[in-house]
Amino acid sequence: MKNHTKQRGLTLISVLIVGAVAAMAILVGFRTVPAVTEYMAVERIVGALAQEGDDGASVSQIRSSFSRRAEVDNVSSVQGADLFIEKVNGRTLVEAEYERRVPLFANVSLVIDFHATSEGR
Repeated sequence: MKNHTKQRGLTLISVLIVGAVAAMAILVGFRTVPAVTEYMAVERIVGALAQEGDDGASVSQIRSSFSRRAEVDNVSSVQGADLFIEKVNGRTLVEAEYERRVPLFANVSLVIDFHATSEGR
């Protein structure tokens, strides 16, 4: 009796396809990291601003404080004038909605919509 074993593994074509998909995933990941870190900085700033508002800061003071903090954290997608600030049940709610375009290659871009809020603090 002959013992036939079935060959296993990937063909050259499938290795190229898997490599291309992995390279595309890595490209998207590397390109989106700066946008996500900026969003995390905006969320951190918005939370701190809401606390300032609870302590009695006015809307104009909150906006100028955002501009100063954004400059330190290198936030360029949102300005102080873009903030939505209101009092809800005696607490200050600060929100920022913005869109960020991340160029991937040639004329292909990834558009990410961000919504940073101080609601869940």
